[in-house]
This record gives sequence, C-alpha cells and structure tokens, in this order.
Amino acid sequence: MAAQPPICDFGWQAVDAELPGVDGNTHRIFDHKGPNGLLVAFICNHCPYVKAVIDRLVRDAKELAELGIGTVAISSNDASAYPEDSFENMKRFAEEHGFPFPYLHDEDQSVARAYGAVCTPDFFGFNGDLGLQYRGRIDASRKQATPGDTGRDLFNAMKQVAETGEGPAEQVPSIGCSIKWKDAA
Repeated sequence: MAAQPPICDFGWQAVDAELPGVDGNTHRIFDHKGPNGLLVAFICNHCPYVKAVIDRLVRDAKELAELGIGTVAISSNDASAYPEDSFENMKRFAEEHGFPFPYLHDEDQSVARAYGAVCTPDFFGFNGDLGLQYRGRIDASRKQATPGDTGRDLFNAMKQVAETGEGPAEQVPSIGCSIKWKDAA
C-alpha cells in the first residue's frame, strides 16, 4: 500500500501533456477540461483498489460532465513489470467498464512525476482556471465495494468546485497501490 499523498496543495497549476489514448488518438490533457474544471485520475488495470471503485468513477465522471467538469484517466505503471497494465489491456479495461473519458498511457511516467502521483487511484481535481482544489479519495471504500449509501467524497468536492471554483478545506487522501515505477530502487 502506498504512502498517503499530501493534503491538497490548493491552487497548484495542472500540467498539460500529450498522451496516446486507448481510442487510437493522441490527447492533450487540457483539451478535456470542462468550463468548470478538470479531474485527472491516475489509475491502472490490476490494482484491487481501482477495481473496487472503477464503476463509481465512471458514474461520477458522467455526472460531473453534466456540471461542466471534464475527466481524463492516466495509467503510468510499468507495464513490462506488470503486464496486466499493458496498453492492450488498458483498451480492454476501458471497454469493459464503458469509460466516458479518455484513458491515456503515460509510458515514460513523466506525467505521473509532474503531478506527484503516488498511488492508484490518485485523484487531482482542478477548477476552471486549472488550479488544484481536490486531492482526495473517491469515497470511504478500500479494496472492496461499499454500501450504496457511502459518501461520495470526490463527486461532492468536484460539484462544489463546479459551483464555487473552490474545493472543500477538509479532504481525506486517496489510498491504493503504489505506482509501479520503472526505475524504482
């Protein structure tokens, strides 16, 4: 299990990059920003934490789109060490879960490093000016599904960002598997 990321660095500016998507196109991260913000989710295919929340992420992304928040998901794991996270398997994973957002491959891991991503899932929620407003969990689940009445931390925070441009002062960090770095010691 990865160390918890730091508390939200409010106002930190999002980093743009051009990455290949599982749809066969190259995508600029900023091209997917909605008028009220952008959610950048670092995920992968094999992590049990991601598997436990992926359908809720898809649901939240669809509902956030209606509020003017765009979403991109990025896989930065070392696919040579973790073949389940290969680009081909990313395509399958996105299709199986009906991703309504681009699923991008950060093969050289430069985007994960630029964002300071540490785990999967790791969520970065930006306002319309691309200033960081949320760096927390999707909800209280861990490696298993939670009851339907579990609070929707990510959705509620990003709804607040869409409405006010600012995220909640209190945030609970995401928890998950560490990103599988290519040059890890």
